[in-house]
Amino acid sequence: MKKIIITLAGILLVGGIGFAQIKIDRSKKPKAGPAPIITFKDPATFVMPNGMTVLIVEDHKLPRVSASLVIDAGPVKEGAKAGVTDLMGQMLGEGTKNMSKTQFDEASDLIGANVNVYGGGGYAGALTRYFDKAFSLMADGLRNPSFPQPALDKLKEQTITGLKNVEKSAAAVADRTWNAISYGKQTAMGEFSTTETVKGITLADIRESYSNLVTPSRSYLTFVGDITPAAARAMATKYFGNWTGKKLTLPSIPTVNNPAKTEINMIDMPTAVQAQIAVGNLVNNPMNNPDYFALLLANQILGGGAESKLFMNLREKRGFTYGSYSSVGSGRFQSMFKATAQVRTDKADSAVAEIISEILAMRDGKITEEQLASAKAVYNGSFALGMEDPARSARLASTILINNLPKDYYRTYLQKINAVTVQDLKRVSKNYFSEGNSRIGIVGNADKIMPQLLRLGYAIKKYDIYGDPVIDAPKEINKEESVKTTDKVSAFSIVEDYLKAIGGKEEAKKITAIDRTIAMEMMGRSFEGSQKQLAPNKQVTEIKMMGQTVFKRSFNGINGFSQQGPQKKDLTMEEISEFNDDKSMIPQLSYTSANYKIEYLGAGKVDGEPTYRLKVVKPSGKTSVEQYSIKTGLLLQQESTTNAGGQEINQTTTFSDYRKTGTVLLPYKFVQSTGEQEVTINTTAIKLNEGVTEEDFK
Repeated sequence: MKKIIITLAGILLVGGIGFAQIKIDRSKKPKAGPAPIITFKDPATFVMPNGMTVLIVEDHKLPRVSASLVIDAGPVKEGAKAGVTDLMGQMLGEGTKNMSKTQFDEASDLIGANVNVYGGGGYAGALTRYFDKAFSLMADGLRNPSFPQPALDKLKEQTITGLKNVEKSAAAVADRTWNAISYGKQTAMGEFSTTETVKGITLADIRESYSNLVTPSRSYLTFVGDITPAAARAMATKYFGNWTGKKLTLPSIPTVNNPAKTEINMIDMPTAVQAQIAVGNLVNNPMNNPDYFALLLANQILGGGAESKLFMNLREKRGFTYGSYSSVGSGRFQSMFKATAQVRTDKADSAVAEIISEILAMRDGKITEEQLASAKAVYNGSFALGMEDPARSARLASTILINNLPKDYYRTYLQKINAVTVQDLKRVSKNYFSEGNSRIGIVGNADKIMPQLLRLGYAIKKYDIYGDPVIDAPKEINKEESVKTTDKVSAFSIVEDYLKAIGGKEEAKKITAIDRTIAMEMMGRSFEGSQKQLAPNKQVTEIKMMGQTVFKRSFNGINGFSQQGPQKKDLTMEEISEFNDDKSMIPQLSYTSANYKIEYLGAGKVDGEPTYRLKVVKPSGKTSVEQYSIKTGLLLQQESTTNAGGQEINQTTTFSDYRKTGTVLLPYKFVQSTGEQEVTINTTAIKLNEGVTEEDFK
C-alpha cells in the first residue's frame, strides 16, 4: 500500500499537473460561474366549472402525492371582529359533520398522511396508495366543518393568552404598530386583533367568515408527485366538482401615502431592554414591475444577509446589534421597504443614523461591481437549487396565474437578474428606498432614547403599544390643582384616584401589617404559602409543597436571604435596594414623595378594559409601568423587568378579584408572567394588623 501511495504522489509531482506551481489568493473571493440555465416542464392545467383552477406536476420518482389548495381572497378587512379569519381557519381543524376532531386525526395518522385545513385552503400528502383517502379528508375538512362551540371557546382563550404575551414583547409590538401606523389601523393591511376584538367573536361570526371566504372561486388546486393528469382530474371532480360557494372578487385597496417628511414614530415600552428599530416606506412593486429584479438585488446588497451593507456596518463595524437586515415587499397590493435592527438602548440614535447613511449610500449609487456580482450569485444559486423540488414548478405556475405574468416569467428569471447593472441599482434605490419621506419606528425605553433622538432633527410622534397617538398630559404646576381638575389626567391624579378607590388614603395609612395566605399552580403542581409584611418594609414570603418549604425569601429591614431547597444565599445589594423602595404596606402611598418619579403615559387597555398607563421610577431606579382602570381607578397590571440567570427579562403581573378586607379593597388574585412562564396566585385569606411579629423575619 505504501508503494502505491508513493507512486501516485510521483505521478502528481512529475506528470505535468504542477499542483505545487498554483498560487491561490485567498484574500479574494473566487469568481462566480455562469448563471445556470433553468428548464422545467409546465404543469398540466385545467379549470373546473365552479372556478377552481387545477395544476398537475407529474413526478414518478417516489410513490408519493401531495395536493395543496390555495384560495386567493386577498386582504380581508375585519374591523371590530379582527382575528375572526384566523380563528375560523383554526376551527376548520376541529372536526367535520362526518367525524370528530379525534376521528379525523386518527384517520390521517392511520395512513401516515399529512392533512391540514385552514382559512386560506388546505394540504394533503401521503403515499400514492393512500392518497385518495388523504385527499378525501382534506376535502371533508374544508367543505363540511362542524364548528363546535367548545372548540371556539378553547381557541379564543388560547388566542387571548397569546395576545397578552405579544404586548410584553417589544419585537411583536414593533411589527404590529409598524403596519398600523404605516397603513392605518382602519385598513385591512394595518388592523390587528386585540383581546377585546377576539372576546367579541361568536360562532355566527365564524360561520359568516367561512361562508364569505372558503369557496372554490379564485382557488388553485395543485397536485405534485406520482399521479397522472387524468387521475388528478378524476379526483378533483370527485371531491370538489359539486362544491359551490360565493364568487370572490379581489378587493380594491386604496394607496396609502408615505409621510410628507421623514418622521420618528416612538412607542414607549419602559421595560424593554433593547430598542426595536425599523426604517422604511410603502412601495408599489407588482411582480411585473420593470424594476422588480433590480429591486431584489438592491435589497440583497443593502440588507439581504450577513454580507450586506447593514450587517457589516451595524454588527461587524459598530457592534450595535447581532444583525441588521432589510426587506422589500412585492405583489398586487402596496407593500413595504423596511430596514430593521434590534440594538442596545444607548445606541438607538446612532443605529438610526447608520441605517439612514446606508440607505443614502444606495441612493447615491455607492455600489461596487463586486457587490452586484455577489448578489447575483445568491439568486443564481438559490433559484437553481429550489428548482430541484418538483413542487416548486407548480408554485411558480400558480404565481404566474395569480399575478397575471408572462408564461416565460420564470424561464427568463435568471436572465433578467443577470442583466441588472449598477446604474439600475442606483435608479431603483432612489425610487424605492426613501430617505425624505420615510418612517423611523422605534419601540423601547423612551426616557433613555428620546433625548438622543432629538439630535437627528426629525419630527417625533408618540404612539402607544396599540398604534394609537399619545397626547402628552399637561405639565403639573400645582399638584393640588391637578387633583381638583376633572377634565385632565395627570400622574398625581391617577395615584390619588387609586387610593380613593381602595378605601381612602387615611385608611390605607392605618395598615401596618399584612398576613396573606396563598395557593398557586405551577408546572402542573400545587403549592401553598404565605406572605407577611410589617411596616415600614419588612417582608417574608414562603412557598411550600406537601408541607415542605421549597422557597423562602426574607428581608428584615436591613438585610435578608433567599432560599430555594437546601440552597440559601444572602440578598444582593440590588435586591436590598428594591426592598427599601417601599415604606408602607400600600406602595402607592409613597409615589408622590420626592424620591419617586411618576409620569402619565396615556391610555391603554388590559383585557379590553380602558386604562391609564403610569410609569413609576422608584428610588432604586427600578422602573415599572402600571395600568389603572379608568372606570374603577383600581390597579389592573404592572410591567417591569427582572433579572433571571444574569439576563434581563420582562415580567407582567395582573391584579384582579378585589375584595373588601377590613376598610380597604385588596386584590385576591395575581397572574404573574415571567418570560414564557405564567403562574396564577390565589389568596385564600388576609389578616390586617395582626398575625405578624418581628420573629417572622429572623
